[in-house]
Amino acid sequence: MKSIAAGLVALATMGLASTAMAADGKAVYEQACAMCHAAGVANAPKLTDKAAWAPRVATGKAALVASVTKGKGAMPAKGGNAALPDADVAAAVDYILSAVK
Repeated sequence: MKSIAAGLVALATMGLASTAMAADGKAVYEQACAMCHAAGVANAPKLTDKAAWAPRVATGKAALVASVTKGKGAMPAKGGNAALPDADVAAAVDYILSAVK
């Protein structure tokens, strides 16, 4: 009985850890955004180009999250990962904002 309970606790802990890790903005950016934003594919603003991001930053975080969630121009919704949770989208936007301000 104790080993089953310990196993369930371990599984629950692993699930919580993976949820917390999924909201890591840098990791989400690298998984879902960097393919285009690192190289500027289809005119995506490069993460290192603060001038290109300035007008986007001026629209505010909510507008950026909405653009990522719904897609904009050549960018598909959620960077092409329809299963990406909203919290992960917001975390990736936070990461980008911290890099370009």
